[in-house]
Amino acid sequence: MSLEKEIQQTRFRNERQKAMINLSYTQNWMNERFKKFLDRFNLTAQQFNILRILRGAARPISTLQIRERMLDKMSDTSRIVDRLILKDLAQKTICQHDKRLVDVKITEAGIEILTKLDMLANEMDSLVNGLTEAEARTFNKLLDKIRDVSPQ
Repeated sequence: MSLEKEIQQTRFRNERQKAMINLSYTQNWMNERFKKFLDRFNLTAQQFNILRILRGAARPISTLQIRERMLDKMSDTSRIVDRLILKDLAQKTICQHDKRLVDVKITEAGIEILTKLDMLANEMDSLVNGLTEAEARTFNKLLDKIRDVSPQ
C-alpha cells in the first residue's frame, strides 16, 4: 500500500520530504514486525543485536566495544547486557588486561538461541520479500548514499 494511503496524506512539500517520511514509516513498520518475530524467543531487537555482536567477536569484549558496534547507538548497553545475563545468554568476566574492567561473552545458551534464529533467516528476510535481489542491492546503495552526504 502506498504511503499516502497508509498515513492518509496526499500532499508533501517535495519528494525528499516524502522519502524521509516514507523511510521513517517503513522503519517503524519493519521494527514492529521484527519485534513480533523476536517475541517468540523472549528477545528484544537490542538483545538480539548484542548477542550477534558477541558471537561475531568470538572472544569476550567490553560494553564499550559492544556499544560501538550496535545498530542503535542510544541503547543502554550495560542494562541490556545485564538482562542477557539474567537470561543466561551472556556472562561477564574480569578483563585480563585491566582487572577494573569487565568483558562480556556469549554463553552456550546464547549461541543456541542464535542458532535457532539462524534457521529462521528466511522468515526474517521475508520482511523485504517485496524487493528482488537487484532492488535490495540498489536500495542498500541508496541508504549508504544518504548517510554519506547527510550532515552529522
